Amino acid sequence: MRKWQRAALGMAAASALVTGVSSGTASADSSQSRDFSFAVIGDIPYGATQIADFPSVIDQINADRDVRMVDHLGDIKDGSSRCTDDYFALIKSDFDEFADPLVYTPGDNEWTDCHRPNNGSYDPLERLTAVRRTFFPQPGRTLGHHSVAVRSQAAQGYPENVRYTRAGVAFAAVHIVGSDNSLAPWTGNSAPTAEQRAEVESRTAADVRLIRDTFAQAHSEDAKAVVLLTQADMFDPSAADPDPADFAGFTPIVDVIAEQARAFHGPVYLFNGDSHVYNFDRPLAARSRWSSFYGVSTPVPNLRRITVDGSTGVNDWLKVTVDHHDPQVLRWARVPFAN
Repeated sequence: MRKWQRAALGMAAASALVTGVSSGTASADSSQSRDFSFAVIGDIPYGATQIADFPSVIDQINADRDVRMVDHLGDIKDGSSRCTDDYFALIKSDFDEFADPLVYTPGDNEWTDCHRPNNGSYDPLERLTAVRRTFFPQPGRTLGHHSVAVRSQAAQGYPENVRYTRAGVAFAAVHIVGSDNSLAPWTGNSAPTAEQRAEVESRTAADVRLIRDTFAQAHSEDAKAVVLLTQADMFDPSAADPDPADFAGFTPIVDVIAEQARAFHGPVYLFNGDSHVYNFDRPLAARSRWSSFYGVSTPVPNLRRITVDGSTGVNDWLKVTVDHHDPQVLRWARVPFAN
């Protein structure tokens, strides 16, 4: 039945809750291991072949004994396949097979862009509710076999927004999506609807609070670094002449990241997916075109951004290690898929 279900959903993707988390009491806010590694993936699985192969990717990450946590940066499907409950349940069952705690932040492909006819002409806000219902059944806990507690904004209606400390590093998974942070007009409209704007404004305010709270925690705990995990590429290197219609929705978030990073004593890392091609840069360094685009007048040299490989061409996952002997705190490597 499992193989049949996967094959059927894979064919649908090409043409266009099962296991609960652990009820243990462990917490991600832990420093029992000063040095540890975590895996980062995003924009996967895309299409029939990746849907079929995704369990083997999970197996490979599970087999790496260094890895203690996993982060998925959203987009659990491609942008031209249907946003069905059955598909969400399938990916949730895959997520449940991660041996380590899994932190997932949603992408635009699983809700924001579901208004598209080839996605099923859904109401994106209804799909967002479905994503939360499916992937965050126990707010304040991660997914994965060895679920751990995290600090969540569930009480404010954002169970996907979480933060935690691990090995002297403050982490936050922040729900920021492509399609101009969900301000791109839905099918049949030339501008965002009132309901669409209200969702974006409320979620962005929650994101800003989460980022501020994460840095406040980092200061209070004397964290060595801050790591922000999100789906949207707010600094897409392929955008030679950025259009405000594609990026203006990110401005309040970029502003608070710049403000907080500038006041932090250590490195700040932003991991994102969305643009699909591995990239490492300092998006708000001196003379950066993104600084002028977003109106960031003072450089932020300690902000480093890493985009993970994704989409149909992805053939690796990112292994990141917290190394307290390294002044940059993090080091990472792209690990080829075993198959």
